[in-house]
Amino acid sequence: MCGITGWVSFDRDLTHERRVLEAMTETMACRGPDDHGTWIDRHAALGHRRLAVIDLVGGVQPMTVRTEQGDVTLVYSGEVYDFAELRDELTRHGERFATSSDTEVVLRGYLRWGASLAERLNGMYAFAIWDGRDQKLVMIRDRLGIKPLYYYRTPDGVIFGSEQKAVLAHPLARRTVDADGLREVLSYAFTPRHAIWADMRQVEPGTVVTVDAAGVRERTYWRLETRPHTDDADTSVGRVRELLDDIVRRQLVADVPRCVLLSGGLDSGTLTALAAAHLGDERVRTFAVDFMGQAENFRPDDLRDTADTPFIRDVVEHVGSEHNDIVLDPKTLADPDVRRATLIARDVPVGAGDMDFSLYLLFKAIRGRSTVALSGEAADEVFGGYRHMHVPAIQAARAFPWIAVNVGPFDKDATGLHPRLLAQLNLEQYRLDRYDSAVGEVERLDTDDDFEHRMRIMIYLHVTRFMRYLLDRKDRMSMAVGLEVRVPFCDHRLVEYVYNAPWSLKTYDGREKSLLRGAAKEMLPESVAWRPKSPYPSTQDPYYSQELQHQGKELLTRRSHEVFDLVDRGWLEDATRRDPSAVDRLTRLGLERTLDLAMWLDVYHPEIKLP
Repeated sequence: MCGITGWVSFDRDLTHERRVLEAMTETMACRGPDDHGTWIDRHAALGHRRLAVIDLVGGVQPMTVRTEQGDVTLVYSGEVYDFAELRDELTRHGERFATSSDTEVVLRGYLRWGASLAERLNGMYAFAIWDGRDQKLVMIRDRLGIKPLYYYRTPDGVIFGSEQKAVLAHPLARRTVDADGLREVLSYAFTPRHAIWADMRQVEPGTVVTVDAAGVRERTYWRLETRPHTDDADTSVGRVRELLDDIVRRQLVADVPRCVLLSGGLDSGTLTALAAAHLGDERVRTFAVDFMGQAENFRPDDLRDTADTPFIRDVVEHVGSEHNDIVLDPKTLADPDVRRATLIARDVPVGAGDMDFSLYLLFKAIRGRSTVALSGEAADEVFGGYRHMHVPAIQAARAFPWIAVNVGPFDKDATGLHPRLLAQLNLEQYRLDRYDSAVGEVERLDTDDDFEHRMRIMIYLHVTRFMRYLLDRKDRMSMAVGLEVRVPFCDHRLVEYVYNAPWSLKTYDGREKSLLRGAAKEMLPESVAWRPKSPYPSTQDPYYSQELQHQGKELLTRRSHEVFDLVDRGWLEDATRRDPSAVDRLTRLGLERTLDLAMWLDVYHPEIKLP
């Protein structure tokens, strides 16, 4: 796992621009604490920060192969899990390898197959290749969007990077956020390709972007497609189990310490049990996050019926893992320095409040003992695990489901924002337009009735929109501390297979995530196999709300702060006067958003352009 960046310019000589490249590369030092490197040619400059995971000595980047027609140079972020098979195939074709890294497999694979290499890769990756033979840049991103990659077009080329901050470090990149950028921040539509910053784009997952003197071209090499599913329940369960076993085996490969993130649910419990089986005599290591006093004082809410702790204990006892609880106190969660660290990690103020802060602190604690972690992220999107997916009113709504349900970390009414701003942005219409566009992408089989098509749309929206938000969050919080997090449920083979299983199979036992439960229940304690969905935890301590109010009061003393062009000062005054123990969910979300926006304005100094 690493951070990549670069600059391609067809009208200037970049060999004199090392200072700019170094500045771009340095912005991602946290993504690659082990090494860094740069490579510059006349029209291309590439930078790399390395987190060493496989072939700690040999996988140094940028990596170049010299040919008679010109140099071919790669900067690469991520992991390719089928690199051993690809290496064997390339060796049979006559390729010779100087390292045992997956990086070299990707580079030599490109030499053999060109950009069609992408179809052969199984993994999480975002990489860029300068092909000096044809004077072109080729950028490729993994199918599900696990690893990020952004680019910004210039008059004579592009600037690119794993994170927006790397692009923004270039003097040609303007720090402008227009109305659509703010709509993306506040609507939770998670529009593909959108990068919040004006003129910046994400490389779409499953896409090859080629840049040469003629311009920028995109080619989709993978998308989530509708296909008939002919397997019965037993066969489908068996196939899911077979895939998961292979996926976890592949994703445990590393030359550094590994662990599993354990929450006590079906998803993480399944990965823990599979990892324990594959590691054999090596005891699997597990980590969980908890909040001081939460296990004793837990109160059920709209999303969480039970605390995680008892179920975590059941898994630990069942598989015999070496377990570590990371217990966080509300003062640390509310520390403005932690907010700043997570905001800088994300580059844009679209955070999830204390759930971001606790994830960052969890990963920071893990990084002292492991370099690679397996996570259960994406199982709910793939298998149909969210409660709202099973609510008829949400199923029928003409709205993104995570907005229609209006619980959790998203506030569809944008509590606390200035009424004038909300009138300018018209978030409701923006969401509706983006929703209709997304639904139009979903293919319908002739055999699908209205309900089956409706539920196919439900899963499609989650996989192609909501899941990408969660994957970006996971990537940013983990890479901010130099931890590689792998997500087995995002293997494209599993996603394709389960996506096309009809809803009746996804719920064949009368519950959510039936196919996953059927595949894993024999490996798990019964309490965990049948535990209802419980999202990532959030603190319930009123001290946390009190600290938010205190920081809001401090912000109110800065009367000329730009944030009050976005936030209603009167609302903030009222919100900071309330009894902390009576701060409701929407008020807390509004306080979180206000503090995020204010800090974002202080750190990034964006130019806000509204109609």
